[in-house]
Amino acid sequence: MALGAQKSQIYKLVLQQALVLTFLGLFIGIGFSLVLTRLLRSQLYGISATDALTFSAVALLLATVSLLACHIPAHRATKIEPNIALRCE
Repeated sequence: MALGAQKSQIYKLVLQQALVLTFLGLFIGIGFSLVLTRLLRSQLYGISATDALTFSAVALLLATVSLLACHIPAHRATKIEPNIALRCE
């Protein structure tokens, strides 16, 4: 903000960086879980090992929690006064 960025740009920057890591982790986690369900297939009763509803519900839940968790630091970053931030550096 000290160099001319708007508060909305700072908010989007912080949120975007956090959500990129979140979705990268989701894709890697879903990939590994699809592979590991072959080991657990014999212990699952009543659902298939690759139940699409379960995978999508868990992914949506994790993305929502991550979005809410990223909102707090992003909102806090917009409240920092540029003069105070420059003095700390």
